[in-house]
Amino acid sequence: MSLFDTSATRILVEADLWPVQGERFQPTGFPDLGAAVYRLPDGTEKLLVESPQSMANRLEAICWSSADDDLVPELAGLPYVRIDLGRFGVTSTILEFHRLNTPYLWELEGDERRAAFQRAVYELLGVEGRRPARRGREQAESGEVERAEVPGVVDERRLAALCLRYDPNSLVHGVFLEKIAGRFRLPRALSAFIEATGVQPAESGGVKFDRVFPEADKSRGIRSEEGFTNVPFPRTEFTASAITAYFNLDLALVGSLGLPPEGEVLVRVLSLWKVRRLLDGGLRLRSACDLECRGVRVMRPEGEALPQAEELDAAVAQAIAACRDAGLFADPPVTEVSTIVPDREPSTRAGAELPGEAGLQGAGGEED
Repeated sequence: MSLFDTSATRILVEADLWPVQGERFQPTGFPDLGAAVYRLPDGTEKLLVESPQSMANRLEAICWSSADDDLVPELAGLPYVRIDLGRFGVTSTILEFHRLNTPYLWELEGDERRAAFQRAVYELLGVEGRRPARRGREQAESGEVERAEVPGVVDERRLAALCLRYDPNSLVHGVFLEKIAGRFRLPRALSAFIEATGVQPAESGGVKFDRVFPEADKSRGIRSEEGFTNVPFPRTEFTASAITAYFNLDLALVGSLGLPPEGEVLVRVLSLWKVRRLLDGGLRLRSACDLECRGVRVMRPEGEALPQAEELDAAVAQAIAACRDAGLFADPPVTEVSTIVPDREPSTRAGAELPGEAGLQGAGGEED
């Protein structure tokens, strides 16, 4: 028995982390809150170093080679949707935080390839099209859009098959196609976060120097809020007695999606591959938060170990090939579409058409 074929309902992994140099590190910050420091009932000071949302983004980012503008070689053949935005560049469902929900697939106007992709999505999901706009007077004045529901039973198995075909990363990290029926949602199969224990703040600071105008001169338009003058600033980092990364792969969820055996294996192996690759070299979270893994252990199922990179590289390549040979992937695996970004914002007055509602009947939404 191994993590590749375990019958457990969860794979729980913990990793001991530590700064590459020194002992100070900078945690993630939140608007109007700053660092998330909290206290356990026994008085232990804890700190959220990296949130589940941010970790999902990092686990996706390690799949992409910026130098090649494509998936890393180990994931060659894995499906995703590539979106040409003309003079605004190129993006993809690997890079977009909403994955298959990205508005660049469902809003604005697009080419016939995108229209064909949308029609294929509706057919796979068993729905007729996107939720129709329903604008009252208040929405018309604000430019916001309220959408009516599309009737019908939501079949998560259809959604899982769609994700497997066009973007398996959406199975790993979750998806919410709100604009299609408002109810197409898959939670994350792989969740992760980083916490620190026994934390203490390490206060410091610095000054942004202006070699020309160290002080404000309003008569010349020299103001600190414009980026001029010397500006002192505080800085809060932290020390800790321990920093731990936690990973939770929900195998019960994966098994409930009705995927073919090849698809289940791919989700499992791809998730483990992401965990290993992140721990082996993707832990520079911020300029002042560069961590390394000093130990990793599988907490559940007991007695197992996280496979090494070479074994996971081979396993994920085999899983990708098996899904391709079973006809579970789009052919070709990279779906190429184009979206037209207008130079000016279209009118949102009452009675005006919204982007994407004429001609192409798009869909889309937010992730969980």
